[in-house]
Amino acid sequence: MNVENFGASERLVNAAYVRQGAQGRRAHELRLRALLEQGKCPEDGWDESTIELFLHELAIMDSNNFLGNCGVGEREGRVASGLVARRHYRLIHGIGRSGDISAVQPKAAGSSLLNKLTNSIVLDIIKLAGVRTVTNCFVVPMATGMSLTLCFLTLRNKRPKAKYIIWPRIDQKSCFKSMITAGFEPVVIENVLEGDELRTDVKAVEAKIQDLGAENVLCVHSTTSCFAPRVPDRLEELAVICSNYNIPHIVNNAYGVQSSKCMHLIQQGARVGRIDAFIQSLDKNFMVPVGGAIIAGFNDSFIQDISKMYPGRASASPSLDVLITLLSLGESGYRQLLKERKEMFSYLSSQLRKLAEVYNERLLNTPHNPISLAMSLENLDKHSDMAVTQLGSMLFTRQVSGARVVPLGSLQTVNDYTFKGFMSHTNNYPCAYLNAASAIGMKKQDVDLFLKRLDKCMKTFKKEKSNGKDVPEVGNCTKHTSAGEAED
Repeated sequence: MNVENFGASERLVNAAYVRQGAQGRRAHELRLRALLEQGKCPEDGWDESTIELFLHELAIMDSNNFLGNCGVGEREGRVASGLVARRHYRLIHGIGRSGDISAVQPKAAGSSLLNKLTNSIVLDIIKLAGVRTVTNCFVVPMATGMSLTLCFLTLRNKRPKAKYIIWPRIDQKSCFKSMITAGFEPVVIENVLEGDELRTDVKAVEAKIQDLGAENVLCVHSTTSCFAPRVPDRLEELAVICSNYNIPHIVNNAYGVQSSKCMHLIQQGARVGRIDAFIQSLDKNFMVPVGGAIIAGFNDSFIQDISKMYPGRASASPSLDVLITLLSLGESGYRQLLKERKEMFSYLSSQLRKLAEVYNERLLNTPHNPISLAMSLENLDKHSDMAVTQLGSMLFTRQVSGARVVPLGSLQTVNDYTFKGFMSHTNNYPCAYLNAASAIGMKKQDVDLFLKRLDKCMKTFKKEKSNGKDVPEVGNCTKHTSAGEAED
């Protein structure tokens, strides 16, 4: 409805009522105008009617929704199912063009605008979360592992002689496979044990660069968010090394946006040394469906090079999901989620420590990990060889997801490389343990229910031990060593 249409409406409805309706419409339009002019996440979240109005306005800017459009090409936004069309708000053309995922599509102005706005709003949120000097980012419709691969492939053109990626060990398959898929040879740097924590062996990283030759190293591939007792890499020291040897530095920040500590590490690393790009998952940080990531960095040119490396157009679904979510939350809503996550971490930590003490276990001391916690299972492991994996199976069958039990001495081969002590991030961690994490969106009732079910499982083991019996096997214990897989 424009001014002329509202004027025409006064012929049918009382003019005062029409003007009131026009004022209501104007309130929505003022929000849209502010978003388009500023390109930032609104301070307060929008209601669903405003968001849907905006999406419908974008959709009718795409050629497939033009009245009387005649498409004679192979990609004209044709959709067989009305349900599918409505699911995507009739934004069918996707994002980007064949040569650049960030490019504008001539016949899809609405989808192109959605893409540009989403990238701008996400950049604003990354700054809000703590990386103030980030200059550019884009949403890519791939999860973290494949997004890392895209970064490595982009670096190949800049460092054609390089064949190695130096990688402080993190026992997550997708991180390792991202390097293999890109055609490079991972050089695994084992972590060092400091108290209970597994920390970056910075000296070993520098020694390996000297041994291989800096020109033969594609990059250092470091990690922030991770499962305790591993803690975020020493990003500042690694960034300085990369700067000194003129080696690129790619950071896997999979679920680090929700942590001010992880974001501070990235900001400081970029300030004192070199960080070329950092990659984060959409679903882990913004509570949207799996399938998207954000590639961000401090050099516009390099981030643009990565976007141009993506072959072909791309799905707009991840961009649409995160745009809707951030418009719904607003900056204030996202800040509140970050605040609640910190509170839940403290609560989970205190309650898990109390439970551990009841069963003569302990909460491992990992102060440098701001998201994940680990509780020892030393006495459980002494009970029987299968007790730790049985605990994982029992939690799984009791609908506890995300918790991981880590037995001693597990072997895992990934692309012909065998990891000893897999899932523990080191060859010989001193004890078996259980992981739990306080991630964004967790509620107090989640923590309480998890602890209640864990307590019941531990009581079962304690009772059977006092009777001199093994706990009966529950389900496939070797399969369910964790109630949640080790993901990106």
